[in-house]
Amino acid sequence: MSNYSENELCQIIVKKMEQNQYGSEEQFVEDLEDDEITYLDNVLENELNYAKNVQNDERVQQLTEIFELLF
Repeated sequence: MSNYSENELCQIIVKKMEQNQYGSEEQFVEDLEDDEITYLDNVLENELNYAKNVQNDERVQQLTEIFELLF
């Protein structure tokens, strides 16, 4: 998220993560608003493409798992 810290929605999402003690990624995703999910979907798509281009298989797997939680 640090690459996107200028974006207002990113700031809201980061603040949400900092202020809440989520027990799991699922709890975090359940707390997101629709516009936050849409924003994260776009960020994940960009980051997933980058990870694939640099052949970072571990990062691809991590990002794919997060993407699947959103939908």
